[in-house]
Amino acid sequence: MSFQPVVPLTGYVGWRFLDRTIENQQKAFDESQPVVRATDYFREKIAGISTAEELVDDRRLLEVALGAFGLDDDINNKFFIKTILEEGTVDDEALANRLTDPRYRDLTAAFGFGENAIPNTILEIFSEEIISRYEDRQFEKAVGEQNNDLRLALNLENGLADILDNGGSNNAFWFSIMGNPPLRSVFQTALGLPQSIATIDVDKQREIFQERSQSIFGTDDLSDFTDPEQQEKLIRLFLIRSEAQSQTFTGGSTALTLLQSVPSLF
Repeated sequence: MSFQPVVPLTGYVGWRFLDRTIENQQKAFDESQPVVRATDYFREKIAGISTAEELVDDRRLLEVALGAFGLDDDINNKFFIKTILEEGTVDDEALANRLTDPRYRDLTAAFGFGENAIPNTILEIFSEEIISRYEDRQFEKAVGEQNNDLRLALNLENGLADILDNGGSNNAFWFSIMGNPPLRSVFQTALGLPQSIATIDVDKQREIFQERSQSIFGTDDLSDFTDPEQQEKLIRLFLIRSEAQSQTFTGGSTALTLLQSVPSLF
């Protein structure tokens, strides 16, 4: 039986509860039978996989591989994933490099089918690295079944670290944030930007994201959001704004009160 995360509250109060209890909840989740079966199978079989085709042909392995990068919904897109894995990231024209979502680049780089003569699957530490990511992402997914905002908040730290670890300029980091749906949702909501911003020129979008970040957080340097205090501010504002947007208020007075209280929280 799968362990269901306990999320009795919503919004920022729910986040504080989850943050306080996450170590024990994550441990119980990782030890639940469905997770143990999936991770034990991956640990046993992955070293024998040497090609992308072999991976996509084993659905149980593919579920863990995709789940580790938050790409669970692509489980039936076998040809697409096979192409991503085979082409790698070295060639600028590789499919993963032409997609806006950086999670596909992270996926193919991790497995190394298109990068190396010998893939990373044979490395001793490889299975444990992927399993650790899988457990984290699947716990977030389980939380999301109860409250998607809390799932997005949980994903922030690891998702941001993945982008920064790839290296590049601050502008490139912002483009990656904008191309990653979970991270974009957190930043866009926290910065008070409307959904319609996605319809304008992508370079202008980046400028707006950075200008609003500088205005609200005092920085547009994405590496600053690895600081726990700054990250907590971002999550707090995201959850406050999201909860305000999702509720129907008479005359908007409650939402206005919540949003007006944000500066004092900082």
